[in-house]
Parts: sequence; C-alpha cells; structure tokens
Amino acid sequence: MTTAWAATQEAKQSETTWTNTQAYVLAVFCLLLGVALGYLFRGSESQRASTSVAQNTATGVAQGGGQSQPSPAQQKAMVEQVAAPLVAALQSNPNDYDSIVKLGNIYYDGQLYPQAIEYYERALKIRPNDADVITDMGTAYWYTNDADRALAEFQRSLKIRPDHPGTLFNLGIVRWQGKNDPAGAVAAWEELLKRNPSYPQKQQVEEIIGKARQHASGKHSAS
Repeated sequence: MTTAWAATQEAKQSETTWTNTQAYVLAVFCLLLGVALGYLFRGSESQRASTSVAQNTATGVAQGGGQSQPSPAQQKAMVEQVAAPLVAALQSNPNDYDSIVKLGNIYYDGQLYPQAIEYYERALKIRPNDADVITDMGTAYWYTNDADRALAEFQRSLKIRPDHPGTLFNLGIVRWQGKNDPAGAVAAWEELLKRNPSYPQKQQVEEIIGKARQHASGKHSAS
C-alpha cells in the first residue's frame, strides 16, 4: 500500500528528474543558439585573444598524440604561454589598460575564469564605465557558478549602456538558466530587440523567446 508520504516523495523525485532533464536540454539549446549567434557570453574585443588560445590549444592536442582535449594543467600552461608577453609588458607599464583587458580575455577564453575576473577588475579600476569589460566580467562570474554576481554586473553594464546587445542577451540566459526565470529572460530579450531593431540575429533571438515562453507556460500549468 502506498502511503500519502510515499506518493509525495515519488512525485517529488519525478519532478526533480524532469527538471534536471529539462535543464540539460535547455543548456544544450542555449549553447547551440550561442554558436548560431556567433557569440555566447563574449565581449566585443576578445576575438583575437580567443583565436590565439584556440590555436595554442590545438597545437598542444596535436603534440599530445591525439588526445581529445588537454588536461587542466596543460590548458593552464598553454594559456599562460599566450599571456606571458603581456604579463611581461605590464611589468614596465602596470596601468596599460589595453594589455590588462587582453589578459582578461585570454584567461577567459582559456576558461580560467577566476584569473580573468582579476584582470577585468583591475581594468575597471582604471576605466570603471567600460560596458564591454563589465559584461565579460559578469559572464566570468556566471561560469564560476555565481549567477547573482553575474546579474549584478549585467545590471551595472546596462546603467552605462542600456542598449548593450551582449549584456541584454547574456542577462536573458542567466535569468533563465541561473534563476529559472523564463519570463525575466523574455523581458531581457524583448528589450534587446526593442533597443536594437536592426540586430543581425533577430530571428534567432525571436526563436529562443518562443522557447522561453513555452517554458514559462509549462511552469504556470504545473503550478
């Protein structure tokens, strides 16, 4: 005989399993969307740093005898190799803003997010109103599993540039994935399209808005 308590526990377990599966599907969808848009959680000035790290990583994998990916230690060593010239340059000019930002981008693209945050914070002490850097720092916090700090940084960026497309896009992702707030995500993406009517990836954003609305409707139905 199934007791009321046991039935409740089974329902909770079923709900948890569904939620975890949904979260996984959502993460994959958002990743694919990011690829389609050409950037996911990226600042506007980071492409060259990303290419350098990617090329260095590919070289390391080739030298490693066909490994699918480098170990964390190998990855860190390769990123630091790319960063070394800029680190050396800062010894003679510690307030070189461009070099500091590039170092933040290098560590970000190498997935060494705590180090990236350190350089972004250092840069923002020099130029506190750089919305691109603030956005990248917020995204780095997201990748360290600090959704609240990420959202705070995105709001900080929007006070400086309310139409910043990268910030608004990332804000939607973190609201949805980090806070399970699809309605909040939709609001961010609608603001993105409202403030940027000629946004190149408008169609893709409209598609993800549709997915988020479906999720929000499902939540209301379940409740």
